[in-house]
Amino acid sequence: MSKKIVFMGTPEFAVPSLKELKNSDYEILTVYSQPASKANRGQKLTKSEVEITSEKLSLNLRTPLLLDNDQEYNFLKSIKPEIVVVVAYGKIIPKRFLNIPKFGFINVHASLLPKWRGAAPMQRSIMNLDHETGITIMKIVEELDAGPIIHQDKIKINENVDTLSLSKLLSQLGAKSLIKAMNKIFNGDTSFQEQNHKEATYAKKISKEEAKINWNNSAKTILAKINGLNPNPGAWFKYKNQRYKVWKANMANTSGNPGTIVDKMLTIACKDQSIKILEIQKEGKSRQQIDQFLLGNNIKIGESID
Repeated sequence: MSKKIVFMGTPEFAVPSLKELKNSDYEILTVYSQPASKANRGQKLTKSEVEITSEKLSLNLRTPLLLDNDQEYNFLKSIKPEIVVVVAYGKIIPKRFLNIPKFGFINVHASLLPKWRGAAPMQRSIMNLDHETGITIMKIVEELDAGPIIHQDKIKINENVDTLSLSKLLSQLGAKSLIKAMNKIFNGDTSFQEQNHKEATYAKKISKEEAKINWNNSAKTILAKINGLNPNPGAWFKYKNQRYKVWKANMANTSGNPGTIVDKMLTIACKDQSIKILEIQKEGKSRQQIDQFLLGNNIKIGESID
C-alpha cells in the first residue's frame, strides 16, 4: 500500500513528528508551513522551525500566506495524498480540503480531548493544576478540535512543570503517538471514537491582561500561572509603575498582606503563603536571576506590588 502523506506544521513542537515520519516508511509528498515572519525588534524575516527542518531533510515545501484558495486546493488534489498530518500548523483547514485525502486530515493535539480544545491547551492544563495531560490524535472536522479520536497517550505532571518543558515532553510523545495512529490507519484499523462533547472544555488564547498576577490568589494558583505562562506571554506584575515578567519562582512559607514585599529577596505575600521570585525581567531589559536583579534595584520590605 502506498503511504503518501502531506505534513502541515510550523513551530518547534511539530519538528519531532516531521522527523519521525521521515524516518518511517511514509512518503512525504510536501510540507506546508507558515511563511517566514518578522521576529523581535530587528524586523528580520525568520523561517519557521518546520521550514528549516524541511530544507535540511530535502523535503518539498510550501509556505502560502493564504491556504484557502484554488491554487492550493488544486495542488493538494493533484498530488493525491493518502492522509494529511497537521501539527501546530497555525491555520484553519478549509472545509473543502478535508475530503481530498483518502483518510482525511489528522491532528496531533497537546491535551486529552475533549479537555482543553483550542489554542492554549498546555498553558491551561498547568494553570488548572491538572495532574495529567497527554496527546490526542484525532480526525480534523469543521468544528475546532471536535473530531473523533484514534489514539491517546497520557503523562503525569506536577506543580513544578512549566509550558516550555511540557512542550518538549509532549512534542516527543506526540511524534511517537502519531506513528502509532498512522500505523493503525494504514493497517486498516479505522476505529475512531467520537468525543463526549458534553465534557469539552476550552483553552482560549491567553491575553496579556489575564497574565497579570493577582496577589489575592493562593500561592499554588499564582505559581501555576507563572509556570503555565513561561515562556509566553509571561506572568507579570507592576512595581513602581514598571512592568516585570516573572520567569521562575517557587512557594515560600512566609506570609503578609497580599501584594507586599516580605523580604529583601523579593518574596511577595499572597492569599496564604508567598511567592519567592527566582528569575525576573524588567520591561525593556534582559531576563535576570534574582540576585543579579537585586544588585541594581533597591527593594524595600513592606512596599506594595500591583
